[in-house]
Amino acid sequence: MSRAALLPLDEQLCFSLYAANIAVNRTYKPLLDSMQITYPQYLVLNVLGEKDGMTVGAIADRLALDSSTVTPPVKRMEAAGLVERRRSKIDERQVHVWLTEDGRALLQTSSCLGEELVRKAGMSLEQFKTLNEQVLALRQALSGEADRGDERTL
Repeated sequence: MSRAALLPLDEQLCFSLYAANIAVNRTYKPLLDSMQITYPQYLVLNVLGEKDGMTVGAIADRLALDSSTVTPPVKRMEAAGLVERRRSKIDERQVHVWLTEDGRALLQTSSCLGEELVRKAGMSLEQFKTLNEQVLALRQALSGEADRGDERTL
């Protein structure tokens, strides 16, 4: 492809997704700041809301991250009283993470993030659902998850 045939940035899906991610993070930041958590901590809260007591490795897998990336936010969340870490009695190399009462309460409070995103975007819930399904299908296709029949969503 010649340089003249390159698409402008706004016509490239990779840039649209990148810029949309930045816009979402900017929308979430004041709300997360008021809750005194970061976006990675918000994600960990949501993963544990789906299935409490997961190992750090399982949380990392669910978020498509390395365990070494998940451990620091989990430790900060433990220091803040949002989660409790416990070594597995079966395999002491594994650390399970459990929401505390404060963590469960914050998870409920954090539901306002999605509501704020929908409000600010001016889209209907059905439009958001459709968009999310399309982005999820793209992610699964690009990562090979679609070939495995993995139907997890983020």
